[in-house]
Amino acid sequence: MKNVRTFLGANIRGTIVCGDALDFLKGLKKDSASLVFLDPPFNLGKPYSSEKRNLDRRPERDYQAWIENVLIEASRIIKPGGSLYLYHIPKWALRFGFFLDGRLEFRHWIAISMKNGFARGMRLYPAHYALLWFTKGDPANFKRPKIAPKKCRHCDKYVKDYGGYRSIIEEKGINLSDFWEDLSPVRHADKKHRKLNELPSVLFNRVMEMSGSPNELYVDPFGGSGSGVVAAAGAGMKFACCDLVLTNCNIVARRLNALVGSED
Repeated sequence: MKNVRTFLGANIRGTIVCGDALDFLKGLKKDSASLVFLDPPFNLGKPYSSEKRNLDRRPERDYQAWIENVLIEASRIIKPGGSLYLYHIPKWALRFGFFLDGRLEFRHWIAISMKNGFARGMRLYPAHYALLWFTKGDPANFKRPKIAPKKCRHCDKYVKDYGGYRSIIEEKGINLSDFWEDLSPVRHADKKHRKLNELPSVLFNRVMEMSGSPNELYVDPFGGSGSGVVAAAGAGMKFACCDLVLTNCNIVARRLNALVGSED
């Protein structure tokens, strides 16, 4: 494990570590985190590392055992009232959700709409990613976000008829449901900080609004390009971030340095 950077500012406080996610989690204290976000590799053969080409191509049994051990450690470090979010494809979300049931309390299977329409084999085309939300007991922090009613980009009219509730909807917004079709799970290439997929900031900002709490600890063992850590810092949370790829850790550090610079 290599400590890439520690931030000790007034508003940005946390550590970025380069290393294995499971080892990283084992080094954290029990009941220390109020929010854990897991966006692991999906075992689809993506080239996350030129040095470790088989990093995302393991035998299914090995992959499942690895993520289950990650889930055990993630559950251990969550404090009572804390939240765990797991982002995955439905096949694995189903298995890992079953594994977590009983260790933590299931809250939601959030469906995040996928915008492409490519069929795969003898199946319907997959139209969503899964974002599972579990808590350790009742959530200590929960806020239900409001979202703006959706309008047609061509005629600028609402895509749904809100009837007699239109004035209320326009004033207060719509209660967020567990089906998120107002964001893209794949960030556009011109807005990404790396070549591989990067979850959009709006997703993490929404998670922070739902379950974040200032001065509490956010843990992200698959940090990627750092959108979750940046959102956590923006929400006033402390953070502990890890990624196996040093280039990713350096990207996270640069993004946080930019936040520090914007505060000067």
